[in-house]
Amino acid sequence: MESFSVHRGTLVPLDRANVDTDQIIPKQFLKSIKRTGFGENLFDAWRFIDEGEIGKNPNERKINREFIFNDPRYQGVSILLGRRNFGCGSSREHAVWALFEFGIRCVIAPSFADIFYNNCFKNRLLPIVLKEEIIEYLFGLATGPQALEVEVNLETQRLSVETADDIPFEIEPGRKEALILGLDDIGMTFMHSDEIREFEVRHRESMPWIFSHDQT
Repeated sequence: MESFSVHRGTLVPLDRANVDTDQIIPKQFLKSIKRTGFGENLFDAWRFIDEGEIGKNPNERKINREFIFNDPRYQGVSILLGRRNFGCGSSREHAVWALFEFGIRCVIAPSFADIFYNNCFKNRLLPIVLKEEIIEYLFGLATGPQALEVEVNLETQRLSVETADDIPFEIEPGRKEALILGLDDIGMTFMHSDEIREFEVRHRESMPWIFSHDQT
């Protein structure tokens, strides 16, 4: 899994609360359990005027010029700034897959839906929770004539912008370690292989009857 330590990128301000997973990746595109093929349909109903279907070429569709992702200032973005309860709705992991394949590596919001938040860490996408007043401040910086460049330093747990002081953020230590090392849940478990083997040996020695093949 790709590691996450320090990332610098352009921030796109999505000024909508309660963005749900069906808005992130609409249901008609959920035809695969592979983690690829969803990025081009991210926020499909908002990015395009015509109705999206699998197989339609995005370059041949009608663009919604009013949607923030189609603003020339925010092309090539990799950090998304959202409002409260981001990722609510269904538990579809495809929503995180679509964001990641589109190029988003970090989502910043005052709150996230629990399942979406957990899915982010399983797919190398960093969700950052900040207070409402800090989110509001970042929206003010990000909606100027030029796009806002932000550096996300996971090791120091700080956001850096050129026009302001660094902004600290909190993250659970185990999840932080997994992202920095580029390990998923299975990879983190393998880090403790020696301890697991030692436990298995002790367990067999202390309760040998559990492992007996005698069926009588």
